Amino acid sequence: QPTMAEQPQPHVSVLPSTETGTDSVQFREETLIAMTNKRVQFHVYERVKVEAKFGASDIDVLNFQVSELHTPIGVQKEALLRCQGVISYSFDL
Repeated sequence: QPTMAEQPQPHVSVLPSTETGTDSVQFREETLIAMTNKRVQFHVYERVKVEAKFGASDIDVLNFQVSELHTPIGVQKEALLRCQGVISYSFDL
């Protein structure tokens, strides 16, 4: 029987949405809270994938504050990601 470390972790993938309904706003808020201090994979334009530790979002969800941003050209200690440039993001629960 697999140990806890060997078992697959639940995974969430999210596509940013422009919907403003109550359900979508609540889902977005719950997702942002669940992402806090987790490693998140961001899929951005030009088929680039980056990974970072999620910190916070501004009130309008226009920017994500992240740390330890791993990009194809190196690692940034701290960064802001513009949400307009994010196609999707995913993280393990």
